[in-house]
Amino acid sequence: MPTAVKISDDLVAKAKIKSKVFKRSVAGQIEYWAKIGQIVEDNPDLPLPMIQDILIGKEQIKSGQGTPYVFGE
Repeated sequence: MPTAVKISDDLVAKAKIKSKVFKRSVAGQIEYWAKIGQIVEDNPDLPLPMIQDILIGKEQIKSGQGTPYVFGE
């Protein structure tokens, strides 16, 4: 369910620029940043590029473009 929140004009301006580059809505860009921030906080030992690669891999598997890795095989 959508919820209205107050954020700074500076954050919105930065999100507008990035959203155009990555073809997302402004809200989608801010949600992406929030998701990445949450993952980074939960996994402080993982570098950002690794986190991004994991997210890409998960989406590739969802779309049928890969095979999940099974540990121990």
